[in-house]
Amino acid sequence: METPRKRRPGGEGEEGIISDPKRQRLSSENEVEERVGVDSASNNGSLLVLADYPDDDDEEEDEERGKARVNGRTEEGQEEEEEEEEEEVRRPVPGKRQRQVEVRRDCPYLDTVNRQVLDFDFEKACSISLSNLNVYACLVCGKYYQGRGLNSHAYTHSLEAGHHVYINLQTEKVYCLPDGYEINDPSLDDIRHVLNPRFAREQVQHLDENRQWSRALDGSNYLPGMVGLNNIKETDFVNVTIQSLMRVTPLRNFFLIPENYQHSKSPLVHRFGELTRKIWHARNFKGQVSPHEFLQAVMKASNKRFQIGVQSDPVEFMSWLLNTLHAELKSKKTKRSIIHDCFQGELEVVKEIHKKVLTEKKENSDEHNNAVVAEGGAANDDVVRETSKVKFLMLGLDLPPPPLFKDAMEKNIIPQVRLFVMLDCLASAK
Repeated sequence: METPRKRRPGGEGEEGIISDPKRQRLSSENEVEERVGVDSASNNGSLLVLADYPDDDDEEEDEERGKARVNGRTEEGQEEEEEEEEEEVRRPVPGKRQRQVEVRRDCPYLDTVNRQVLDFDFEKACSISLSNLNVYACLVCGKYYQGRGLNSHAYTHSLEAGHHVYINLQTEKVYCLPDGYEINDPSLDDIRHVLNPRFAREQVQHLDENRQWSRALDGSNYLPGMVGLNNIKETDFVNVTIQSLMRVTPLRNFFLIPENYQHSKSPLVHRFGELTRKIWHARNFKGQVSPHEFLQAVMKASNKRFQIGVQSDPVEFMSWLLNTLHAELKSKKTKRSIIHDCFQGELEVVKEIHKKVLTEKKENSDEHNNAVVAEGGAANDDVVRETSKVKFLMLGLDLPPPPLFKDAMEKNIIPQVRLFVMLDCLASAK
């Protein structure tokens, strides 16, 4: 007799018939393994996540393939849709993919900041790429590096040298690399003031009343406004000009406040303002200032007429500097600037013309004399005086001759003469 065949509930045809005991044993073993896998995954959540990644991908691929077969889609269409989905995932979503920089105050690397090596007087360019865009200064070694991203020079330096604190030379923000968070600590304000000195208008008005000496990090004392300028290489003609201009109070007060010349696009004007603020800053780390950035601007603005390593005449340099600053700062309406307000003078020139010379002219000599007198001249019996005014920025005066005999120091020193005495000599000259 034939034994009746057993069927699975809900099964149809030959697929639901269990005729082989070995198949039944294999299916039961697979069910046991699946149960054991689920139980072990439930005991350890991390294993569940790691184990499900490839399975989920396979299941999603199977489902997508099944859907593609049902809807009659081709494999090319499916690949195009997958590429579009990948592009949508890679596309930055506003507010979601943009990572905001974390601001912290408790940075463990603040004790590595070395103020002794910080020098912000030189050109702000990367020491590797020589670029002046997005430059950061390492507060541990004082070197300049570009950027703070994963492939930037500052990021690489932080990993190789173990230097972690950097300041942006433009925004004055301090960051910790390679962690990438911003450091907001009041102990770094002195570095920001040295990088970009600031003066309030009330402070500028009372600047001459300050008689207090300042102390540098090396222990040396200096008086703000009376600091020395480094002689880079035969640049003493620039240093003496800057030192003399720093004593002109209206000019100094004008350049101590950047808002007075923020409309100017000339690098020379802004570098001169920065140098003025550094000379009069009372919280410098050093007792001297290096005019390196100002010299770079001078070389560019003068087309290398004045450059480092080439000696030049101080009078010629001052004349060029005043005229260039006036051209960059003058108002379009009044054609005046702080340079003319401080240095432009007026010289009254009086010409004396003898009457004999006038009589030798044509018949209209009498009308000419009347016109001269009407313009401010005075007519005497034998002499007619003509007065005119000439504006100037620089006026040359003759110094007295040196003494014939040497002094006790065996040097021919020109005696000191007051300026008004020299002007009297000019007035009495004929």
